[in-house]
Amino acid sequence: MPLLSASKLSLSLPDRASQKLLGAATTVDILKDVDLDLEPGESVGIVGESGSGKTSLGRTLLRLYEPTGGRLMFDDRDIAHLHEDQLRPMRDKIQMIFQDPQSSLNPRHRIEDILAQPLLAFGRIENRQEGRRAAAALLERVHLPANFARRYPHELSGGQRQRVGIARALALGPKLIVADEILSGLDVSTQAQILVLLRELKAGSALIFISHDLSVVRVLCDRVLVMHRGTVVETGSCEEVFARPRHGYTKALLSAIPLPELDPGWIARGAALEELSSA
Repeated sequence: MPLLSASKLSLSLPDRASQKLLGAATTVDILKDVDLDLEPGESVGIVGESGSGKTSLGRTLLRLYEPTGGRLMFDDRDIAHLHEDQLRPMRDKIQMIFQDPQSSLNPRHRIEDILAQPLLAFGRIENRQEGRRAAAALLERVHLPANFARRYPHELSGGQRQRVGIARALALGPKLIVADEILSGLDVSTQAQILVLLRELKAGSALIFISHDLSVVRVLCDRVLVMHRGTVVETGSCEEVFARPRHGYTKALLSAIPLPELDPGWIARGAALEELSSA
């Protein structure tokens, strides 16, 4: 049975740009009849041009947006139209890693408090002392020194902040993680190190990886969905879609962003950098 299943999923949002001073805003269709099944432990990449609906789909699957049509099943329960008080007990099973860790991490809180907060909210720990121990363990899991727990987000580099974002997503042991363009803006060596962490994530959680970087999707994911104007135009295994694309848009996308030859040593070098950075 799939962990997550979307059937004919649609989303419309108010078009604030067209709203007049008086009167309600018109709506614009963002997602149109999206189908997706995700098995436990599986990783699926979502690719497409900017504005294709990738991020909106990720947020809808997590129920940060309420779909306007279709069915959304998670863990054998329809969550498409549950109220937030009904969703809250399930939030520990569904987590998101955001594109910009600078804006998603509270600048007034130390890293240990950021990591301990979800554990406190769901009753996994009882006090600050337990929170410090949990934060140290989470930092170790993403290969950051334990003394980073006392730092503030602005005292970390972009790659280090993204690791904290990953650690926070892992804190509650979720069944599903959505990662939204989390390698954007990072240098190549840092991307390789983050990719090593993401491959480790796959051992314990299903992963939806949203990216414009087709090379990373090909290395990281089992399957890929190609989105265009809010619809899924092609889906299949990464090997199949990238080697033998069927849809004209997929072919155009691959032509516009040609895939380089895979470098088998890339991830190994990233793992070596991980070891050096944590030494």
